Amino acid sequence: MDTRYGEQTPTVSVIEPYEKSLGQQAIDLYNETDHKAIPWQVSMMYDIMAVNEDGLWAHQKFGFSLARRNGKSEIILARCLRALKYGERVLYTAHRTATSHAIWERLGRMCEQAGIEIKSSLKGYGKEHLITPEGGGIWFRTRTSTGGLGEGYDLLIIDEAQEYTPEQATALQYVVTDSQNPQTIMIGTPPTAVSAGTVFPEYRKTLLQGGGYESGWCEWSVPELSDKYDEDLWYKTNPSLGYFLQARAIRSETAGDEIDFNIQRLGHWLSYNQKSAITAAEWDALKVDELPKLKGKLFVGVKFGHDNENVSVSIAVKTADDKIFVEAIDCRPIKAGLEWILSFLDAASWKTVVVDGDNGKMMLKDAMKQAKIGKAVIPSVPEIINAYALWEQGIARGNIVHMEQSAATQVITNCEKRAIGSKGGFGYQSQIKTADISILDSMALAYWQCYENKGSKKQNISY
Repeated sequence: MDTRYGEQTPTVSVIEPYEKSLGQQAIDLYNETDHKAIPWQVSMMYDIMAVNEDGLWAHQKFGFSLARRNGKSEIILARCLRALKYGERVLYTAHRTATSHAIWERLGRMCEQAGIEIKSSLKGYGKEHLITPEGGGIWFRTRTSTGGLGEGYDLLIIDEAQEYTPEQATALQYVVTDSQNPQTIMIGTPPTAVSAGTVFPEYRKTLLQGGGYESGWCEWSVPELSDKYDEDLWYKTNPSLGYFLQARAIRSETAGDEIDFNIQRLGHWLSYNQKSAITAAEWDALKVDELPKLKGKLFVGVKFGHDNENVSVSIAVKTADDKIFVEAIDCRPIKAGLEWILSFLDAASWKTVVVDGDNGKMMLKDAMKQAKIGKAVIPSVPEIINAYALWEQGIARGNIVHMEQSAATQVITNCEKRAIGSKGGFGYQSQIKTADISILDSMALAYWQCYENKGSKKQNISY
């Protein structure tokens, strides 16, 4: 029976146009070792090492995502062999010290096989290096928030990029700035529930939305959660299948969690963050398909965002079965003025309007007074802390209901807690730059006022 091989072409790619590449230099050196590049690795090296008409890297940054055990590290090893041969200075970084040490060990052996002379090879765990007589070299480091500061390189490699954090990026992103021909390569898998990094998914998002400058991206993935038993998808997303990765090995993995299989074997990028303080499953469990029967007046929450850009308005109202229905009304730029908020308040039948945000709360309070619409409640810090605590408990106890709103869902299922005050209080902040947390904030404020209104069971929370 003929051997079946995995798909050699990425399912998604963003590549700068090019006519020339130095990729064959890396492939030739790699093939002199006890390994031989397979087709997808060859084409990947050509894309990564493409050069423009000035002989500079066409991709100053390049990222790629691929399921585990497909040979991602071989790309890094081939690129490093070329760097050593041609005198580049490289900083290789990984999330774990064991990973960087393993790469150092393998690369040292491969240099000997490829005929690359090494003048100095330091074995110090966590401080390894390989240096050639010509001055080229590779320094191996475990990533920290300060590692790499003050040092200069031509090539920066970010292995295990799903763990690459903004703090680490701040320390590392400028280490190649002084190079005449800099390049940064990020390699990893889609984030899982225990992944701490956000730089890698943000880079991917930017490239897929048409942004980025002299940057490249490619991945083997499924666009949505898929059947883990569909073997056609195994071959679509694992290019090394049939070469050194075998289908029987993947078959044994299907006994595990389906979402984890989709991420780590099918390369799926979740549209929600599994580490969100409020999970997608929790929020979805509170969804109702039809507007419930409501009773009483509205409670309105208004939040002026911390970034001075947007203001959000949400409402909360009791339901006939003594739950609280919440809904976002709108989120608009602060510079658009207050008239839309005043118009809504003038037309709505509301009990309380609570307003927070130092960059607008007094302004709206005064505008409401001048328009003779009513008085706004300006919460104290302890009251805000109480509001968020009640909101969290309302979700946990199923006291909140909502009808699906995509903007609100994106914010709520991609948030993390932030400290408020000095006694353990918390609020929320967004894990997505383009998602405005003020939407969640305004909902929590409205819910708090509705919950605390006479007729609801009083709950005191202390810190």
